[in-house]
Amino acid sequence: MNEIRRVAAVAATLSTAVLVAGSMPAWGQDEEKTLGWSKNAELSLVATSGNAESETFSLKASFVRTMERSTLALSAAGLRAESTTTSRVAIGPPPFTVRETSVTVPTAENYALRGRYDHLVSETFFWHAGLTWERNEFAGFTKRLTGIGGVGNLWWDREGSRFRTDYSLTWTSQDDLVANAALADGFLGVRFSYDYWRRLTATTELSSILIADQRLDASADWRADFTNSLSISISDRLALKVGLQALYDNLPALGLAPIVDATGAPTGGTVPFELEKLDTIFTTALVVDF
Repeated sequence: MNEIRRVAAVAATLSTAVLVAGSMPAWGQDEEKTLGWSKNAELSLVATSGNAESETFSLKASFVRTMERSTLALSAAGLRAESTTTSRVAIGPPPFTVRETSVTVPTAENYALRGRYDHLVSETFFWHAGLTWERNEFAGFTKRLTGIGGVGNLWWDREGSRFRTDYSLTWTSQDDLVANAALADGFLGVRFSYDYWRRLTATTELSSILIADQRLDASADWRADFTNSLSISISDRLALKVGLQALYDNLPALGLAPIVDATGAPTGGTVPFELEKLDTIFTTALVVDF
């Protein structure tokens, strides 16, 4: 509950910043497009060693092809965190020999591949289609494949500011680690999303993206992906980026809890339970433009 309140407070603060920034008048004429490919990579690494050992690594690569009235965007992302626990026992009479045993286990791991094509029909209206593959066993699924198609509005795209909204139909195929007999693996849904970007200063940019999905055959099954980030350029090709992503699933996948007896010994049986509805990912990354 405290985590939900904390994330809600951060999300509200960032949303307020987005709305305030969006209400400010945009400056300049429409930004001239740079046609062709643009590429960047985001790299984050945190490692500790010694008495405590852990490592968190994330990488995201993005490729965007800009044409006169169309855009093709491709991306690949991955995150893995692991920690090492060391136990020690003393053997023999004095002087004792201390024996160490180390066990390394993953504590977070997810991967995603995304592709999307947008085509402007007019200056403010476009259609789009895309495909996303995700894997997140800690959230309870080994594969989530989502195809999208729909239309959207480009409310403005000026120098230093851009805002658009999408309205889509989706088809999702999901393989859970623990099957839920009450829900089908494949289902139709609807999606609403917005994408807001603003240059706050000559070296600072704000980005806010919301993706909300509703499953059509189960009203309780809806998801939201809310990502906010702030990047600061340190050169023409390098930037530091801070981001917070909140992933909410109102009907999360199932896990299995082992059944133990009164002494704590396992009985061999298991009982299903719902995983947590909210996951948050806070990242600091180095961004490299190619």
